[in-house]
Amino acid sequence: MSLSFDPNSLTLPQGHYIGGTYVAAHEGMTLYRPSDAVAFADCPIADAALVDQAVQTAKQALKTSGWGTLRPRERTKILQRWADLIEQHGETLAKLEAVASTRPVGHLIAGDIAVTAEQIRFFAEFADKEGSDLVPTDGNSLGMIMTEPYGVVGAITPWNFPLSMAGWKLGPALAAGNAVVLKPSEMTPFATLYMTELAEKAGLPAGLINIVLGDGPTTGNALTGHPDIAKVSFTGSTGAGSAIMANIARTGVKPMTLELGGKSPQVVFADADLDQTADAIARSILGNAGQACVAGSRVIVQDSVADELTARLIARMTVIRPGPTWDELTDYAPIISERQIARMSSIVEASKAAGAECLLGGERLERPGYFYAPTLLGNVTENSPAVREEIFGPVLTIQSFHDEAEALALADHPTYGLAAGLFTRDLSRAIRLTQALQAGTVWVNRYSRSRDHILPTGGYKQSGIGKDLGREAYQANRKSKSVLISL
Repeated sequence: MSLSFDPNSLTLPQGHYIGGTYVAAHEGMTLYRPSDAVAFADCPIADAALVDQAVQTAKQALKTSGWGTLRPRERTKILQRWADLIEQHGETLAKLEAVASTRPVGHLIAGDIAVTAEQIRFFAEFADKEGSDLVPTDGNSLGMIMTEPYGVVGAITPWNFPLSMAGWKLGPALAAGNAVVLKPSEMTPFATLYMTELAEKAGLPAGLINIVLGDGPTTGNALTGHPDIAKVSFTGSTGAGSAIMANIARTGVKPMTLELGGKSPQVVFADADLDQTADAIARSILGNAGQACVAGSRVIVQDSVADELTARLIARMTVIRPGPTWDELTDYAPIISERQIARMSSIVEASKAAGAECLLGGERLERPGYFYAPTLLGNVTENSPAVREEIFGPVLTIQSFHDEAEALALADHPTYGLAAGLFTRDLSRAIRLTQALQAGTVWVNRYSRSRDHILPTGGYKQSGIGKDLGREAYQANRKSKSVLISL
């Protein structure tokens, strides 16, 4: 059965979702489909009063349901049923996400839907396996470290991978016994709303997840600064993360997890398998048209093989199938908005003016919607805008080095440290450089996450605070209390 669909045939969820029902909302901002630039929906903007309603609903649901003190295995079972429903309703979720986002429907079915369900199951299993600890003290006392939920978690997810990012936030927070008020990106809210409906069909008490729609300055600020939000979890740009920190500081102190921007290097040594390396690099920058925080946008290659690798990259980056996200044959995504296309073009042009050589692309594709050609820039320096700034698009820079010391110097970015790639057959070199690279994730002879959700993700420097995924994400949603009992 074909996954392709008519984008005008969908019935979209309307309004905010609070306490298990849709709340009527006034029109807010107009949404445009990235695939054809057609206006197709409105996203309301929740004000402080509506955000407060969602937070108070979450507090009350947490209290009346006893979710935080429920037998842990019962939380696990409900979350597992939710994961089952996500898979069963995968086609509906994929269509709701594809119509508004940059994610092709075929990619959603093959990857995002299954990954989101796996993430929910992964975190569900922590509910009855992670708990308090007895710790060694002297013989006349008993020491314990007890953990408990924070209460209501405020979460904000980005537009580039709406479903899986919602899974990153909701899975660990709910498994740990919290309620969540979540603001999806104002550009891609629909699949997240439907996924929340499925959670309640699985048995999650109504009000434990509340979805408020809106922008960052109004809705996001009201959510992160709300006094009854006990913890904040955010994925997005470094600038937005800094604004959230400042907003929290104005209204109090609370823990936060921030997964922010990146400008990640891919370091290639002469002994690497160049075909395997070119495949991995091309996938990393062409996937979702480079709209990923971990996109490996800076290639740093040993000078003796720089020309060979460049030729291989050009060959792979030329073969693309752009198309609307509702066509199952599409494998090259649009850019999210006209604004992002303009920003990308300005950085590429500024880099060319500073001396960069455009080896491939560097222009908008002539077709409906917001599509930008895969782009490769050579002859760049560390001061080039394309090297320094996070572009969030299919733009790759290439620099060469002679030895390990120079490779590490070029890889080190003054601002970001989210991820890094390393390609070499030399095991000793791989271990040395893995230890030296300033990044929260290092991939060796690959450049992509796997479905091993036990591996946490998070950045160094201004690429973030704390970790998503892994045991660390679950633990970050519970606070600890030290207890010492005299015997």
